[in-house]
Amino acid sequence: MRESRQITMIQAAAILISTIIGVGVLPIPLFAVRAADSGAPLVTFLGVVLAFVGLFLITVLGMRFPNQSIVQYSEAIIGKWFSWIGSAAIIGFFAVLTSLTAREFGEVVITSVLTKTPLEVTVIVMLLLAAISTRNDITTFAYIHYFYFPLLLGPALLIVALSLKNSDVINLLPVWGNEHKGMIRGVMTIGALFQGSFIITTVIPAMRHPEKAMKASLWGMVISGGLYVTIVAATVSVFGSEETKNLLWPTLELAKATSLPANVLERLDAAFLAVWVTAVFTTLFSSYFLAIKEMSKLFRLRDHKMFAFFLLPAVFFIAMVPQNILNMYEIIQSVGRIGLVITIAYPGLLLIIAMIRKKRGDSSENQPSV
Repeated sequence: MRESRQITMIQAAAILISTIIGVGVLPIPLFAVRAADSGAPLVTFLGVVLAFVGLFLITVLGMRFPNQSIVQYSEAIIGKWFSWIGSAAIIGFFAVLTSLTAREFGEVVITSVLTKTPLEVTVIVMLLLAAISTRNDITTFAYIHYFYFPLLLGPALLIVALSLKNSDVINLLPVWGNEHKGMIRGVMTIGALFQGSFIITTVIPAMRHPEKAMKASLWGMVISGGLYVTIVAATVSVFGSEETKNLLWPTLELAKATSLPANVLERLDAAFLAVWVTAVFTTLFSSYFLAIKEMSKLFRLRDHKMFAFFLLPAVFFIAMVPQNILNMYEIIQSVGRIGLVITIAYPGLLLIIAMIRKKRGDSSENQPSV
């Protein structure tokens, strides 16, 4: 059954932005400086470019098959059995991504705010909130993202702007960095932080005008990518690359070092964490929604609600696998880099085969449903 086409281009862009801006905001400067020292902003920019390649491929595929998501049109492109393997890999990957996002959220909360609260409690609360929210339809999903979008972007830009008064441009020189051995790995790690943008494959079939999906993708990547590059540049310019390497969550330290004019608030870390919790929720919400929505398509079910709590125990179990924070970030970086095969290579392969076989979806139903 074809979904009601209610999502506008602006809402689609808002979904991408609020999905991408998430848990990775805190450690991204650390990943970048480890890769290239003062060249961290450049590495981040290259990571954004890599992420956009994947988003471009999945958006072109979505526009080519405007009434279907990747689970559905991959069957038409490469056949039932091969597409089943690819679809299962996508669902599994985003289920794991949901787990790791929840675990990272739990670690930050018990370290910075609720120090006496068990890790399991913070993780299960966030997962339950996401699971309950994913029982809504795609239109409500879009409205939730659209509502939170300005609450995420505004405070983040404010903190970056206020932190620049403590910056020193010399900390950003040389622009290309001193170390280049880990640049490729760093670009892949940062590009992996944008994998939530894969949600566009679920959004396009519900857009009023699927032909505007590329514009939404471009705006989504420019705004979220621009924010990440700005955060990394601000952090390195304030602390320097060597000092940033010693900080577990450099962006949080940047918020602590930033104050409002006239010392209305001497530290912005508490306000920043409140915004960050919202950002984590929207990211978790999208990855979990993508996993269960595509699972319902894989099993040809009309509704995805039954999977909302069905997947929860497995997702929680995976979230508890990392032994500590350091082990968690090692797993996150490894899983993210492996995931690039699923989010970039697989859509690229599908697009090439679709073009060779001249496969294209039916676009006669692109008008909004009444």
